[in-house]
Amino acid sequence: MSRTKTNISYHEFLHREYELFHAPYQSETDFFGTIKNGDVRKLQNLLKEPFHKKEGLGILSQDNLQNLKYHFTITTAMVARYCISGGMGQAEAFSLSDYYIRLADEAQTVVEVSEIHDEMCLNYARRMRAFRKNAVPSPAIRICIDYIYEHLHTRMTVAHLARVSNLSETYLSRLFKKETGMAVSTFILNKKLETAKAMLADSSYSIAEISASLAFPSQSYFSNVLKKDCGLTPKQYRDRNAGRSGDFTVLPVPEGPR
Repeated sequence: MSRTKTNISYHEFLHREYELFHAPYQSETDFFGTIKNGDVRKLQNLLKEPFHKKEGLGILSQDNLQNLKYHFTITTAMVARYCISGGMGQAEAFSLSDYYIRLADEAQTVVEVSEIHDEMCLNYARRMRAFRKNAVPSPAIRICIDYIYEHLHTRMTVAHLARVSNLSETYLSRLFKKETGMAVSTFILNKKLETAKAMLADSSYSIAEISASLAFPSQSYFSNVLKKDCGLTPKQYRDRNAGRSGDFTVLPVPEGPR
């Protein structure tokens, strides 16, 4: 008996197997982006499908309730990270995630976990909507802030931002300080430190890797500015805060300085 030959590459096979057990990457990033943008109306439509009936959740436990709790914890950690990247304070984002993860841990049914999931997502989205409404800068400064968030792995200067915003360096510096209350260099450093703290607390990357991935001039410089910011060295910060929102590495290490 002859067999029909199937022309499928190894990569196609892996992709097909991945789709059987995991939700599509693009739809996931769209979902988290909706929360980050504070788009409550769109989020309410996305939440019409109950979390416990969502297709594509990987099998992390043979127990359905425990499996959903694992996915809830990962989702909550991701939501917190997206909101931090959108401007939410780290302390607020982590406090919320800790609160909802504890609630889900005490849930007795998958329906209860789903209800907590929807409440968590909507709470973050409403807070992000309020944040954006109360702190929306001019279009040019918004472009600069978005650029900063997307290029934390590079060394940025006022000259870089002036080019992407179509403003002169002098005018940009003055407008940025007026609208954010900080000089450009201070704002960039603060955002790099916020990300470094999150990576120290919730990833296994070495201090050297974190320093390089965020384009600090040197590891010693990173250590000095962190200590000046919070009174702790990178190691001390990690020891005090490790695993505070779940042992999930949700911040990839980008390419090094450019």
